[in-house]
Amino acid sequence: MNEELARLLPPPPERDVPPGRLAHHKDRLMRLIDDDLATTSAAPAPPAAPAVPAAPRRPRLRLPRPALWLPAAALTLAGALTVGLVTASDSGHGVRTSDAESAVVLLDRIADVAARTEVEPVRDDQLVYVRSLTAGAEAKGENGVYVPGRLHEREEWVSQEPGPVKRLALHYENGAYYPVRELLPPGSPGVPAGVDRPTYRWLAALPTDPDELLAELRGLIEPFEDQEPSQAVFDKIGELLNASVMPPETAAALYGAAARIPGVTRIEEATDPAGRHGVGIRRVDGRSGWATEWIFDRESLVYLGERTYLTRDGASGAKGTVLAENAVLERAVVDEYRERPGS
Repeated sequence: MNEELARLLPPPPERDVPPGRLAHHKDRLMRLIDDDLATTSAAPAPPAAPAVPAAPRRPRLRLPRPALWLPAAALTLAGALTVGLVTASDSGHGVRTSDAESAVVLLDRIADVAARTEVEPVRDDQLVYVRSLTAGAEAKGENGVYVPGRLHEREEWVSQEPGPVKRLALHYENGAYYPVRELLPPGSPGVPAGVDRPTYRWLAALPTDPDELLAELRGLIEPFEDQEPSQAVFDKIGELLNASVMPPETAAALYGAAARIPGVTRIEEATDPAGRHGVGIRRVDGRSGWATEWIFDRESLVYLGERTYLTRDGASGAKGTVLAENAVLERAVVDEYRERPGS
């Protein structure tokens, strides 16, 4: 029994790692807004991209990939959670359990329920609509210390075309519509569906065996400098779970793959950016000094949102500084840009 409990418990955090740069690879799309809209004075300007710190080995902070990639797990899931023994977390954002009701057990439970959830397939000519509450930190001052951004509402219409496409999505925030495009070299046909633009069709083609899926993701995802490879995969799975509606077996496999990543822990008390309370799944990157946390409803296990924050004091900011956060408020599948659910 003791060996079984030890297997379920997360491994101890890494010690004495060298200080690395702060990186967060959420939402490069928000930095790729139409240039013509950025220079048109008649229309409200889109949010400014975060500044790039000048200090060496300090990356540009990437804003959260808002709800552009939707949580397939944000479907009605069932199952109550047993509250286990808790100990204080070092993040300032929750309390971590250390008993057998570990992250692995929780992720396996979510995967099991997700696999039994009915999902209506999304056609290539349809769009995924998402309304979310989101914010991203910006570098301020000469030292480039990150300051949390203001939470605000965003609506998005995400293309499901297999591609290549040049317009990835349409956003509405701060009273203005603007398209989101990839920065492409001259003559490029656009961005095809893939790990950085996951459509329903692409997600449906992924392996449904968790071990095979994890191996494939490790081959597709390249870590940033000073980022642990396992953290890169964990963060990408989070993006994919925020990605669009996906087949139940794909969602289950993603949760199963996450359960196999070393270092994942369960957060017993977690709150999403919209103030909704639940439980969380977290992984700390010891090299970069940040943690990514997924938040789920305690009773239904519905995905609520995610948050990334610093886990230690450093040149980038104080421990606990929120770098990016997102809460999914509404989602639907629609047929036209600017169409809203029920309209």
